[in-house]
Amino acid sequence: MSFKWPLINDNISSKDIDTLVDFLKTPGVRLTQGQKVKEFEEAWSRWLGVKHSVFVNSGASANYIMTAVARDIKGFGEVIVPPLGWVSDIAPVVNLGMTPVFVDVDMRCLSITAENIENAITEETRAIVLVHALGFNGINDKIVQIAKDHNLLLIEDCCESHGATYKNKKIGSFGDMSNFSFYFGHHMTTVEGGMVCTNDDKIYELCKLYRSHGMIRDASDKTRKEYAKNYPDLNPLFTFAVPGFNMRSTEINAVIGLSQIGRLDSAIDKRVKNLSVWLNSLDSKYFHIDFEVEGNSNFSLPLILKEADSDAFSKICRVIEEEGVEYRKGTAGGGNQANQPYLENFSHKIVGNLDNVEHIHHFGLYVGNHTELRDEDISGLAEKINTVF
Repeated sequence: MSFKWPLINDNISSKDIDTLVDFLKTPGVRLTQGQKVKEFEEAWSRWLGVKHSVFVNSGASANYIMTAVARDIKGFGEVIVPPLGWVSDIAPVVNLGMTPVFVDVDMRCLSITAENIENAITEETRAIVLVHALGFNGINDKIVQIAKDHNLLLIEDCCESHGATYKNKKIGSFGDMSNFSFYFGHHMTTVEGGMVCTNDDKIYELCKLYRSHGMIRDASDKTRKEYAKNYPDLNPLFTFAVPGFNMRSTEINAVIGLSQIGRLDSAIDKRVKNLSVWLNSLDSKYFHIDFEVEGNSNFSLPLILKEADSDAFSKICRVIEEEGVEYRKGTAGGGNQANQPYLENFSHKIVGNLDNVEHIHHFGLYVGNHTELRDEDISGLAEKINTVF
């Protein structure tokens, strides 16, 4: 189906394509993971303000790597997770033998709250997964301190929130590790791709191991020498330190990423402006517009009813459809992940109520936000939606 206003636009430019073609024409060019991947990792680390970045084939793969690293460092146990986010925030937890513990979100930033996190901590807790949903910042000093006080790993999922900030510092640099997605339609794209980021040398080594079958080939000289000494009967080229995955990306994806990163900041600025127009155009009597917008890098334009009203929500959906606008109910990840059938055969917990995410699940949606939108497109749709009431 074709939409006048699609959910996402492919932001691969003609310049990106020309850059890629020139690279492909290079004599003897290598296409599997190589120098361009390393260059992109270094460029991303500089942009984010972290020590290390590891480029992988998707943001979801990055989630798996971070969970595996958390399990290696802290052991099996519970991981506090948000019910609002993508399935890949939860699936690695259950598939790698950990127990997800769901807590409710804050309506102002759509991320889990410090109070709810603290209430869910037990002797079995090993890590906290904080998702910065829809481009809103979800981190604060109290959450960082809770993780430190309880000796928990703090994992930031920034897949929808490239460039969001807290106290003028980019999110993804507060936790022990973070991930970003470069999927089609995100703030920038490598077609498929993701990044794991950290300031911790040990975590960095583990991320590289897990990315590539667990092999020590990409590890530091120090790590390779340690394994050669401890396992002298093994071929260093085929020494598998951890039960890793194959989640490498390619030089092709890295070349596109290097081409796009230069215009990332301007794309974020446009998305932030679009959100401001959207929230200022919605009727505050009927719609939740009291978001924590400071430091946002909006991914999509949220629409959440203040009060539960199924009839009004259905009418709003019809108005959006009549305008040729693509949308998604439930906002991030389709709403409450704790309701999903994949959890039925796995151990999981819910601490407290999930009232906020349940309201968002049934009475929330989002429409796409991209740099080509005009102010009048955004305000015009909001004004038509307001007429439902």
